[in-house]
Amino acid sequence: MKSIKYTLFSSLLIAFPALADWSGTATIASDYLFNGVSQTGEDPALQGSIDWAGDTGWYAGTWASNVDFGDDTNLEWDFYAGYWQELGDNMSLDIGLAQYTYHGGDNSSDGNYAEAYATWGIGNTAITLWYAWDYFGTDAAHYITKINHTFPINDNFSILVGVDRSVSMDEEKFVWETNDDDYIHWQTTASYSWSGFDFTLGVEGTDLDTYGDTRLLATASRTFNF
Repeated sequence: MKSIKYTLFSSLLIAFPALADWSGTATIASDYLFNGVSQTGEDPALQGSIDWAGDTGWYAGTWASNVDFGDDTNLEWDFYAGYWQELGDNMSLDIGLAQYTYHGGDNSSDGNYAEAYATWGIGNTAITLWYAWDYFGTDAAHYITKINHTFPINDNFSILVGVDRSVSMDEEKFVWETNDDDYIHWQTTASYSWSGFDFTLGVEGTDLDTYGDTRLLATASRTFNF
């Protein structure tokens, strides 16, 4: 899967160099929450991405963040590529592949996994499905379903509300908690743009008992086009 991902990323850059738009984003976050679960031991995160978007709808990119799983793993570095298509008035479809990789310890790469995703956009609502056939190196299939709705307040300010469900498809190989192969995550986030910077402040929580507590999450980011 990893070789397919890198090959797709490289082929896109070769095929459409003249039609490409490049951008980079740097983000400071009070925590790195992945579907409501902290990936940094509830500590701050420094994150960055480089993205390519072609005029034909193809795109690719890479994203990285510090992590803390309580072992020597200290870096997550992801790659993704996909295709976005407008289906009609206020409707769109985004499909792609993502490769998650982990670094820092001798066994960090054991958690590497690939994931397919699809997002159906209807106006300000987005419905997304993620599917991984070997989630976090557990050999268990796993999927996430999510629905978000954004309320635009003005050109610079909006509020997003969303809920998602993460499910292990093989509880013999992976569960989120004892006898619990799924959980619900919810969020409400306000976003504000000012002088080229993007700020968010939100609250997120899950129905997990031992972790995934309700937390405030603040981020500040800046995107550069080149």
